[in-house]
Amino acid sequence: MGRTLNIKALIPLLFFMLPKTASGKVLEQTYLKWVQYKQDCVEKIKHEPLPQEGLFCNRTFDSYACWPDTPAGSMVNVSCPFYLPWFDKVSQGFVRRRCGSNGLWETDESGHVWRDISECEEETEVVSQELWLKRLMVGFRTLYTVGYSLSLSTLIMALIIILSFRKLHCTRNYIHANLFLSFILRAVAVIVKDAMLDRHLGRDIAKHTDVAEMLSHQAAIGCRIAQVMMQYCVLANHYWFFGEAIYLYSVLISCVFTDNNKYLPYLCLGWGTPLVFVVPWVVMKVLKENKECWAVNENMNYWWIIRLPVLAASLINFLIFMKILGVIFSKLRGNIHSRYPDYKLRLAKATLTLIPLFGIHEVIFIFATDEQTTGVLRYIKVFFTLFISSFQGLLVAVLYCYANKEVQTELRRKFRSWRTETAIFVQ
Repeated sequence: MGRTLNIKALIPLLFFMLPKTASGKVLEQTYLKWVQYKQDCVEKIKHEPLPQEGLFCNRTFDSYACWPDTPAGSMVNVSCPFYLPWFDKVSQGFVRRRCGSNGLWETDESGHVWRDISECEEETEVVSQELWLKRLMVGFRTLYTVGYSLSLSTLIMALIIILSFRKLHCTRNYIHANLFLSFILRAVAVIVKDAMLDRHLGRDIAKHTDVAEMLSHQAAIGCRIAQVMMQYCVLANHYWFFGEAIYLYSVLISCVFTDNNKYLPYLCLGWGTPLVFVVPWVVMKVLKENKECWAVNENMNYWWIIRLPVLAASLINFLIFMKILGVIFSKLRGNIHSRYPDYKLRLAKATLTLIPLFGIHEVIFIFATDEQTTGVLRYIKVFFTLFISSFQGLLVAVLYCYANKEVQTELRRKFRSWRTETAIFVQ
């Protein structure tokens, strides 16, 4: 153990405890306890009387433990520090130092003061479990990073295509375009949020001032803003899916927004509704849980300000899906000469593929909340949710753009026009 340990020696396992939001919370609690331990030690060093006779090693605080004056040629045992996150498991253990015959603390081969902390270290089995959990969480992060990256690239191209062709400009495709944009912003927000968390919690810790700086409100502002933007984009994404469901319901069953050529109500629903929930959530975070990057939910009641509207939109989408599915099946069974134009049936088929994909994974776990799920069920839920959420944008782009016959027709027409112009230019 060397001088470079300092704070790292205090919390050697904290950054194994993924997700990083959890390690940030443990780090804060550990740091505050360490500060208290240090203050107690300093007071003890100041007021404890000196030995009356004999050679001894001086009392000291080495950023790990508080060491008393120790007679030369003897070993001193000090109880494991109470600030360790696993202190309840090692409370009966001791950390040791040896005082040399010359009255100086003995050193190891590297020249650093020797100490034995083996009894204060966490159990190997627990460490291996945490390493396994870390690998699992890193795998989850890799999964959704790949998913969001693929979704981002395909959605940007799909948005450009829809906005580039005038014949594709209509209320339906405007709603599609806003849905694409909400997915794009969601993917960017998630990637930026992860980057800000890495920057905030992934910095090197060499001295206690580094921890104090890491835990300061100023250092957390950037990742808090990223967290707010991510929550807004997630809500906007869900409510644009809600808008898609309402539009399909309006086309096939009943006029919800009476004028089919106006999509201002959809804009208010998709971009305005999330503000109704995000703003109160931000206020509660500032007033009640203004810690770290606002990613840890100590009071789950505040989290439901964000969670409840997502579940409500998902549940309504699922009910709309069931209603429309019944209508479509009855029309297809009734007669071939449906009074609905063909494009409406194509739209229904595409949207019916998306609505259950969007809603079912939320509905499945609607009663299995984050605080209730543990063990394997929790990992299954996390995997399923992350996989669907990250790759969903890719599926949206394929169904609403690349597999859309109108889009394909316009692309073929544009390609033929480009080939004709090229041939004329060459001649």
